[in-house]
Amino acid sequence: MNRISTELEGVWIFEPKVFGDARGFFMETWNRKRYAEAGLDVTFVQDNVSRSRRGVLRGLHYQKPNAQGKLVQVLEGHVLDVAVDIRVGSPTFGRFAAVHLSDENFRQLYIPPGFAHGFCVLSETAIFAYKCTNYYTPSAEGGVLWNDPDLNIPWDIDEPQLSDKDKAYRRLKDIPENQLPRYGECA
Repeated sequence: MNRISTELEGVWIFEPKVFGDARGFFMETWNRKRYAEAGLDVTFVQDNVSRSRRGVLRGLHYQKPNAQGKLVQVLEGHVLDVAVDIRVGSPTFGRFAAVHLSDENFRQLYIPPGFAHGFCVLSETAIFAYKCTNYYTPSAEGGVLWNDPDLNIPWDIDEPQLSDKDKAYRRLKDIPENQLPRYGECA
């Protein structure tokens, strides 16, 4: 397995070993010991899968309290996946990492607790899977506006399909600090 760092501390790309032949392929998507040896020593408590069609954008979501770390991957299709550092006091506050994930590159992205997360579907459909380090807590849910001009995320899509909730989120600068995670508190 290969681990690639991004410009955001703790946001890592993983490239699992893929064994393929004429029959198809095999890959190990999670092995706690192997990932710990690569630097990701976390406990996951919940797995989720979503299916979306081209143009759907989900995010940018976070939880406070009960912040979630996520190991995400695409089982079918192609997405642009984005992690935004929203931790008050972080030296990379307001910066993002954007990574293409697909069923062809087999990449996974780890987003630590304290980051907002979102993705947009670039293929006809996409099946998106993710492991979480904390349980989903509806009362702790928050979000950042997907097209916040201060973030300037290049989503590779002009008019995404959004939920009403995602359309209503505020710009990062308009979210009170007490509603955002603090740097050093989410690890």
